[in-house]
Amino acid sequence: MKPLEPKARIEALNAIFSALSHPARRQILMTIFFRGGSMTAGEIAARFEHAWPTTTRHLRALEDAKLLSHTREGRTRVYELDRARLNLVVDWIKWFYEGKLP
Repeated sequence: MKPLEPKARIEALNAIFSALSHPARRQILMTIFFRGGSMTAGEIAARFEHAWPTTTRHLRALEDAKLLSHTREGRTRVYELDRARLNLVVDWIKWFYEGKLP
């Protein structure tokens, strides 16, 4: 992943933290991670009690933050976790532990 300019990094972090602010979205990411890093939309929806439109809205928010991406296999969407994108959060948190800026 190409390093982001400071303004783009801040915008990316804001999008990521906004997406992660909802517990259902964090649960979706954990579920996908523990299921090997990718799952179909139907598999994701089956694990939650939300209505389909709610699940779709959560998936869209995670995609908008670029934490998930999807590919189509016929009529099925397969969602994949972007672990590299999460490294922006890891790097941000490291600032507080290491006491130095990137």
